[in-house]
Amino acid sequence: MPLYEDGLPRHVTRMWPKREAEILNGGSIYWVIKGVVQCRQRILRMDEVIGDDGIRRCAMILDPEVHRTQNALKRPFQGWRYLKPDDTPADLPKTRAQDDALPDDLNRALADIGVL
Repeated sequence: MPLYEDGLPRHVTRMWPKREAEILNGGSIYWVIKGVVQCRQRILRMDEVIGDDGIRRCAMILDPEVHRTQNALKRPFQGWRYLKPDDTPADLPKTRAQDDALPDDLNRALADIGVL
């Protein structure tokens, strides 16, 4: 993940979010890995970035701490998806955050039946 001048990680997206104030009020980006939400990073701020092509983009500046979440199946998608607070997977307890990752097929099967 690219770092910004201040050393913080960032994720650049072409579209600027319409609900910026809501996102900056404690929002996170949830990472979907192999069809499963597995972790999140808090969004600290959004900066405008103009690419070499002259197109305005949004750089989401992220907290470097990655929080592992309970696994949640998520179909692949492109672009923004706003999750309602009730739909966000809970963070794993700190005592489980360092657990070894399960094999992908087992991870997906357990998430599918709601165990993880």
